[in-house]
Amino acid sequence: MRQVRKNRWLAYCGGLALLIAPIASANAQRVTYRVDPVHSFVIFRVKHMNTAYAYGRFNSFSGTIVVDEKNPANSSVEFEIDANSIDTGNSQRDDHLRSPDFFNVRQYPKIRFKSTSIRRINANTFEVRGDLTIRGTTRPLTVRVTYVGKGRNPRGQEIIGFETTFTIKRSQFGVSYGLNGGLADEVRVTIAVEAIRQ
Repeated sequence: MRQVRKNRWLAYCGGLALLIAPIASANAQRVTYRVDPVHSFVIFRVKHMNTAYAYGRFNSFSGTIVVDEKNPANSSVEFEIDANSIDTGNSQRDDHLRSPDFFNVRQYPKIRFKSTSIRRINANTFEVRGDLTIRGTTRPLTVRVTYVGKGRNPRGQEIIGFETTFTIKRSQFGVSYGLNGGLADEVRVTIAVEAIRQ
């Protein structure tokens, strides 16, 4: 009788292991990376007076990238920018950009992106769809992301790199100041990320 119970228990454990194994394997394929703000960059440009491009950057941001190399559809991205950290090299202009005319950072301190789907286009290119929130307005955004490389930093931590460049219309996010010829509506954004495995 004890032998029968033992056999049943072993069979139960074996069946449970078969059920758990695929789940564990799937989780093992998903690797989480934290954006390294020291070695990452958020840069933008916009045409001024229909004459030349003005450039700027955000100095404070964070993010998490979950990578499933075998099944990119299981990957995800979350990215957050501190709008107050805008930097165009001129303090007076930066203060204006922080004001209600533009980002209104007191009321809307964060710019956020959260992916909703990811698909591989080729070996090093991915289509990332998600929701971008600026100044309290959320709109869908689709970007192409390039896988740049993978390695280890001086501390021996695994690192990975991605880059994307895309264009948005600021008026769609309620940032309409200066559209009468002072500043263009289209803003080109480049995000270059180096992230550390967790």
